[in-house]
Amino acid sequence: MVQQVCPDGVLDLGPGYLAPGLLPAGLLAEAYHGAFAEFGAAALAYGDDRGAEPFRAAVADRVARAEGSACGPEHVFVTAGTSHALYLLARTFAEPGDVVLVEQYGYDLGRRLLRDCGLRPFPVAMDAHGVDPGAFEEAVTTVRAQGRRVAFACLVPTFHNPTGLVMPEARRRDLLAVARRLDVLLVEDDAYAELDLDGRTPPRSLAGLAEHQGVVRLRTFSKTLAPGLRLGYLLADPSVVTRVAEQGVFVSGGSANHTTSLAVAHALRSGAYDRHLTWLRARLRTRRDALATALRSGLGCGLGPGMGAGMGSGVGSTVDNDFACDPPEGGYFLWVRAFAHPESALLAAAEAVGVRVAAGSRFGSGPHAAVRLAYSFTEPDKLTVAAGLLAEAWRSASTTPA
Repeated sequence: MVQQVCPDGVLDLGPGYLAPGLLPAGLLAEAYHGAFAEFGAAALAYGDDRGAEPFRAAVADRVARAEGSACGPEHVFVTAGTSHALYLLARTFAEPGDVVLVEQYGYDLGRRLLRDCGLRPFPVAMDAHGVDPGAFEEAVTTVRAQGRRVAFACLVPTFHNPTGLVMPEARRRDLLAVARRLDVLLVEDDAYAELDLDGRTPPRSLAGLAEHQGVVRLRTFSKTLAPGLRLGYLLADPSVVTRVAEQGVFVSGGSANHTTSLAVAHALRSGAYDRHLTWLRARLRTRRDALATALRSGLGCGLGPGMGAGMGSGVGSTVDNDFACDPPEGGYFLWVRAFAHPESALLAAAEAVGVRVAAGSRFGSGPHAAVRLAYSFTEPDKLTVAAGLLAEAWRSASTTPA
């Protein structure tokens, strides 16, 4: 009935989604009831091609207040989640054979989606602050010198998957300036942006800084409410919204998720969504801290301020002779790098002690082996156990590849 089920007895630190106990079934039942009470049978009709206006108005108001910049319903297009939005952009703004710039480390299934559309992902080097603007310019120059077209670039600047980094505002502005000068569209995947766990508001989005010019921002409720809703939206200049809405699938069938968007609009307007976010952040914080504290004890990885992606030499993270751990300020993931062990040894050791992890090579390549540990799916006590098992296994792992 669900997409994946972990075998019994395995501690699962692999999935990038919420545990069943964190999914707000009661809130959503009330939200659907509220939507039907307000809109009646209209909630079951074909929706506006761009999405139901009550939903678009609710999220636009939320974005405008958070960003301090203009955003109205005309900037919003309803999608069935981030993957759907990325697919739409690939179909609208690219042709088979085009190149899409992606981060050195990034969401592997997003790259697969691009390849399925006939596009060619081209990784761009990162440092502890995210994509390097100089490397970005070099990548564009290289691709164009080969006679190929850069369709757009995909970035996750806030609570990055898999590294957890947050791109500083100065870096965001530098990257925007380079993209604008080179006329490259930026696609900002902002799936985790509302999941700040330490009370530190992230920098303004790329889209907000650019006032929606040259940037398309992707948002989803899969990470904050439930993936089964299949509800998200993109934020863009109204001309981009119009272009996406003109696709035949919407002209024929209307909004991607009309009924659910009205239910979520009810939750947004009633305050139920914000109350849930506060509750969810607290629980994710507890889980993150349980995992990070146990890793600190077992591997010497610290939990403290200023911990970024720890790319390259370990900038921004606590490092011992063998491992660097990078507890994030938000999102779902903790990134662990190993300097004295190959990835194969890390994975084999984790499997041997009954802990499922995500191989770093799934997401990209760099100078050191790495694994991604998700804390969103596992209870705090089990995270503590899992981290202890991993630390003991990795400390004793052979440096010879399995």
